[in-house]
Amino acid sequence: MNGGKTVTNTNKETIKAKKAEEAEAKKSQQTPTGFLEETKQELAKVVWPSRQQLVSESVAVLLMVTLVATLIYIVDQLFGWMAGKVF
Repeated sequence: MNGGKTVTNTNKETIKAKKAEEAEAKKSQQTPTGFLEETKQELAKVVWPSRQQLVSESVAVLLMVTLVATLIYIVDQLFGWMAGKVF
């Protein structure tokens, strides 16, 4: 039973800490400089891809877009040809 009280107290402390963080965040976002500072902090947390990863994933996306566009074109031409035969 004591474990339940500890968890409840910990949860209450966590909730209070979160509310304090939110209040501080609202305060600093009220000014343009506060917003820019927080934006800079958040961008520092981002894990940016390496150049090699960026290039390889970009090539993969471009290939997939080309393949799907080609497939859609072929299916469209096929249905157009079939519609021409029916009508």
